[in-house]
Amino acid sequence: MAYANTTLITALRTTAARLRNGAHYAWGNHGACNCGNLLQAVTPLTRGEILRYAHTGTGEWTELAEEYCDATNAPVSLLIHRLENIGLTPTDIHNIKYLEDRKVLKALPGGFRWLKKNMREDVILYFETFADLLEEKLLSRVPIAVEELLEVEVSSEA
Repeated sequence: MAYANTTLITALRTTAARLRNGAHYAWGNHGACNCGNLLQAVTPLTRGEILRYAHTGTGEWTELAEEYCDATNAPVSLLIHRLENIGLTPTDIHNIKYLEDRKVLKALPGGFRWLKKNMREDVILYFETFADLLEEKLLSRVPIAVEELLEVEVSSEA
């Protein structure tokens, strides 16, 4: 699963909010699909620019991520590089495209179920659940001593 970090969590939540607020969505369009909308949230690129850059490669986001070559410096590699820089792996990119990471699906409110890859509401739910999982993972790495918590409560009551 992706590297849990605040940039990725924020990007997922921002993308979900943009979609909820009516951002253009079209699963079959590299610039307006699941990954395209995520890229719009983490770059200054428009959906048209993302589409043009994605078309310098061959295939869907899954194939683009698997064939990504850091040395080519082609525009599509810039897009994949940006997704990887925020903590995603090629597997994560594939799972975002098809909404199929089982850890995310198991964590859905109401339990495991398959989502439709091209349904806006399902994409929003997937991004929000993915962000929640990453946030839990990130918070679990933060060491908090019980004594510190008790000290804060005692001093705030004084």
